Amino acid sequence: MKIYNDLLQRIMDEGVDRVGRNATTRAIFAHQMRFNMADGFPAMTTKKLAFKAVKSELLWFLEGSNDDNRLKELNGSEKTIWTANAQASYWKPKAKFDGDLGRIYGVQWRSWQTTDGRTVDQLKEAIEKIKKDPSNRRIIVSAWNPGEIDQMALPPCHMLFQFFVANGKLSLHMVQRSCDMFLGVPFNIASYSLLLHMVAQVTGTTAHECILTLNDAHIYHEHFDAVKEQLPREPMKLCTLWLNPEVKDIDGFTMDDIKLENYESHPTIAAKMIE
Repeated sequence: MKIYNDLLQRIMDEGVDRVGRNATTRAIFAHQMRFNMADGFPAMTTKKLAFKAVKSELLWFLEGSNDDNRLKELNGSEKTIWTANAQASYWKPKAKFDGDLGRIYGVQWRSWQTTDGRTVDQLKEAIEKIKKDPSNRRIIVSAWNPGEIDQMALPPCHMLFQFFVANGKLSLHMVQRSCDMFLGVPFNIASYSLLLHMVAQVTGTTAHECILTLNDAHIYHEHFDAVKEQLPREPMKLCTLWLNPEVKDIDGFTMDDIKLENYESHPTIAAKMIE
């Protein structure tokens, strides 16, 4: 994961300090990272990755759910990374929070609403194109729906991804508008690499590259000390992802069907999530 640490260092050295919606950040614009799955699964090693949270949130997206209570059930926790953001959300300012996060990621992935009243399962259509028309240049899933931003607890940060098939190998490119480099991006790297492997398995392809284009790639000033603690740590060997080979449908995966093997990391570095 040297590629990640190098980006942290670049932002610290070259980034511009900017006052944003919720805090002051140091940021650069439009940086790309590429991870080849043949090198191992890109789980963060210079600090511990909360992989249970990664896989539970992705399964939640795949269900098309927007219910924080369902995410708690999948993760077996009393609160999730969504809870604080949802409770502080502007989209339902006068309502008591009941777990409803609005038309966020999974809803857009699995039931995008059209102007004529239909719904589009973008992910299902993408999987069918990979199987039947792998050279298609429109294998795209978007979470950024301008007409429904005001119906979301939080506008999507990772807003669009596209698949590419060549010689039986499947790659995924994700575009992220807002990138919390210390807390969020390690999670995003693992989540989209996991999604790539899952889609590859159900389409009979081989997971190849996971590519992330990070637009506003920033470090919160509150995280500077944590970043300085992480940067000197030497990356460890990447682990291996295990998926239950019996699962052949994207909706068939459970928490027990997804595991990291031989995962080693440096200890956790605590940092406050900036809402």
